[in-house]
Amino acid sequence: MQFSNNKKIYFASDQHFGAPTRELSFPREQKFVAWLDKVKDDAEAIFLLGDLFDFWFEYKTVVPKGFVRILGKLAEIRDSGIPIYFFVGNHDLWMADYFETELNIPVYHDNKEFTFNGKTFLIGHGDGKGPGDLGYKRMKKVFTNPLSKWLFRWLHPDLGVRLAQYLSVKNKLISGAEDVKFLGEEKEWLILYAKRKLETKHYNYFVFGHRHLPMIKPVGENSDYVNLGDWITYFTYGVFDGETFEIKKFE
Repeated sequence: MQFSNNKKIYFASDQHFGAPTRELSFPREQKFVAWLDKVKDDAEAIFLLGDLFDFWFEYKTVVPKGFVRILGKLAEIRDSGIPIYFFVGNHDLWMADYFETELNIPVYHDNKEFTFNGKTFLIGHGDGKGPGDLGYKRMKKVFTNPLSKWLFRWLHPDLGVRLAQYLSVKNKLISGAEDVKFLGEEKEWLILYAKRKLETKHYNYFVFGHRHLPMIKPVGENSDYVNLGDWITYFTYGVFDGETFEIKKFE
């Protein structure tokens, strides 16, 4: 992808809309819509790196109620010709084809490589990558199993969505105590993952969410690991202008 004059690529992740309640989530939704309104003026593309919703499940003919302003704004931006790319997170991993058919937004279920202005990127949500976190990796295999999704689909949406939202908040899956501080490179799984990937192929940027802690850390020669933070505590986003990558805070 080559840039137009003065255009930028924007990245955001981990909004967790709907949590802990729809009422408390609503001001954050309004703030995110305001951010989308701002960046659309000079966006070459927008990347959403997962956990846009605290829970999302697509039944055959039903999607979760709410989020009209978010979905409407994404539709408006996409219809204007600006590409939007969506990567599922661990909270919206049951996303199917709704974004693709209704909004013309491609949905990715794993990392994907991109090249912008000669810079190589590896982009994804980041969950389940790197060493450790074996409990979550086992849980993800269960959640993504076709049988598990088929069984859940048989729950009435009123029951299924309420149960999933309860478990998400009850188990503090939005953000845990480990997200408060940087753990050190030897304990940051995504940094270890990036360094391992560099052993076989060079990337200028590894861009992930999931961690909820905004940071840019060098992981090799001319190679940085980027975590976008979140829209719960930090309200941060990434911006690439064709030469450099920055983390900024939306006020």
